Amino acid sequence: MKNFGEKIKELRKENGLTQKQLAEAIDSAQSSVYYWESNKQEPNISALKKLCQFFNVSADYLLDLE
Repeated sequence: MKNFGEKIKELRKENGLTQKQLAEAIDSAQSSVYYWESNKQEPNISALKKLCQFFNVSADYLLDLE
């Protein structure tokens, strides 16, 4: 079972993106992406929605509720 940070990192790498590129794509800071991937912070609702839309996945998938 992968945690939130692992899922974000995996999706980012599958799409050939750096943390900076992902951050720019979802209008966020690179440090935020780093903290999410490191499981040091969780995104706010707005950022979670943008991640879901960008990667075309459900919030349930990212939050491991499936």
